[in-house]
Amino acid sequence: MIKLIEHNPKLSIAVIAIIMLAFNMDVLEVTIMEARNFITAREMLTDGNWLLTTMNGEPRYQKPPLPTWLAAISAFFFGIKSVFAMRLPGFLMVIALAKYNYLLSNQLLKNKQHSLINGLLTLTSFYVIGIVIEAPWDIFTHGFMLIGIYHLFQLFGKDKGYWKHTLMAGVCIGLSIMSKGPISFYALLLPFLIAYGLVYKYKHFKAKWFSVFSLLLLALVIGGWWYLYVRYADPETFLEITKKETGNWSSYNVRPFYYYWSFFTQSGLWTIPAFVSLLYPYLKTRVSHLKAYKFTLLWTLLAVVLLSIIPEKKSRYLMPVLIPLALNVGFYIEYLFRRFKNLTDKRETVPVYFNFGLISLIGLAFPVAGYLLLKDTLTSGWLQFSLAAIVLFALGVLLLKALIKKQIKFVFYLCIGFMVAVFLFVVPLSIYLKQDNYNPISSLKVELDKASEDLFSLGDPSPEIIWNYGGKIKPFDINNLENQNEPLNIIVQTAQKEDLEKLEQNYTIEFITTYSLNTVSEGTRGYKDRLSYNYYRLTQK
Repeated sequence: MIKLIEHNPKLSIAVIAIIMLAFNMDVLEVTIMEARNFITAREMLTDGNWLLTTMNGEPRYQKPPLPTWLAAISAFFFGIKSVFAMRLPGFLMVIALAKYNYLLSNQLLKNKQHSLINGLLTLTSFYVIGIVIEAPWDIFTHGFMLIGIYHLFQLFGKDKGYWKHTLMAGVCIGLSIMSKGPISFYALLLPFLIAYGLVYKYKHFKAKWFSVFSLLLLALVIGGWWYLYVRYADPETFLEITKKETGNWSSYNVRPFYYYWSFFTQSGLWTIPAFVSLLYPYLKTRVSHLKAYKFTLLWTLLAVVLLSIIPEKKSRYLMPVLIPLALNVGFYIEYLFRRFKNLTDKRETVPVYFNFGLISLIGLAFPVAGYLLLKDTLTSGWLQFSLAAIVLFALGVLLLKALIKKQIKFVFYLCIGFMVAVFLFVVPLSIYLKQDNYNPISSLKVELDKASEDLFSLGDPSPEIIWNYGGKIKPFDINNLENQNEPLNIIVQTAQKEDLEKLEQNYTIEFITTYSLNTVSEGTRGYKDRLSYNYYRLTQK
């Protein structure tokens, strides 16, 4: 099996990704960032707002529209209500990201086996997958930028026949800008350019200056036209949103410079190998390609430093660092493939045994630990749990045996299998963990549509509620009731239901039900007030 995977690296990356992600893309609840993207995509299809983008009928220019266009196109073919359809483009970009990290590695190393390691490390890094759900724009901006970097690398390295790479680099960098502005230009491309200049130098650059100028011009045209269009078509709103967004960089979510120093933990399964891969004095005499290792190490560290300079910091902003970090970790894993059988120094073997032994232990402990954790909350789905327990336990046993025999390549591929198994068998358990208070609002729209009635909200409704409802939820002005038709259907955030008391003098207020997208009970960790709304029906006295 391993030989088959190694002989077909690009196909293997795609197949592993499909097995891991495709079957359960719609299982996890829609996040707030996803909801904003999905609502805008829905309104592109229902209202035709493809350029002057909207969310719940209001202008939404905070993000450029390329990822939303892709979500809307997917929804057009697979269903406007389908979470699978909305998420599909993002997961396809995960495959593209892993594939192009493989291709870039192969340009660096001229070694398909080593490059495959890097591609699989990219695919199974925790936040590479998590970002698709937490912040869907990011996977596109960094994915397109990596494709652009792949072609830039060839442009810099070739003496002739590089105009194809000039064109592709310009297009992909432009598409990156159209996905989330210049974020990836700063976080991924700039550290790449600095690291490349320090390690490989820009040889024969004078002969290529026109190519570089052309690709930059092309990138600016492709990436900038939408901003210019909106600036011209709706200048007041655009400038107001731009001012607020740029102000956030220095005043919102401000964290200290060292906030990102634990960045290697974002790789999840590969946290300890990621840390070891950063130890240049240790690895410089052990890696098979020292120059390439220096390059990926510099690229990684420069990306962290540049991100640390920006006052506004969030964990998800570290996602682009995982791209060069995966290449960096690959050097350490490849070294273990070659030498681990013969290693006797405990300083080298203990981290390996600890990392992979811990993964094995998780698999072995899952049947008992999982049961103890879930016995009071998992009301059904025990067949799914049993399947997950059997698979993870079996992988834990195989991992332990392979580790004892020092079969490190087998251990590596078992870890890939472990990650696949978690997504394939464990993630679906979330369906069965919803508490009794979970009551989606999606059914309400069907009722109101039959009666030709609208739904109003006292205060701004949360994006998750708007998405789940399936249409626009109109704002309700409590001080301007003259133009409101009867009866009034109003939702109010459960924690703010007192706000409705102002209407009691003129209206009979009938409480109907509570709609909640919380999958946990009120008062427990993870419960969000913004996901719980009371539904009232108002009639004039």
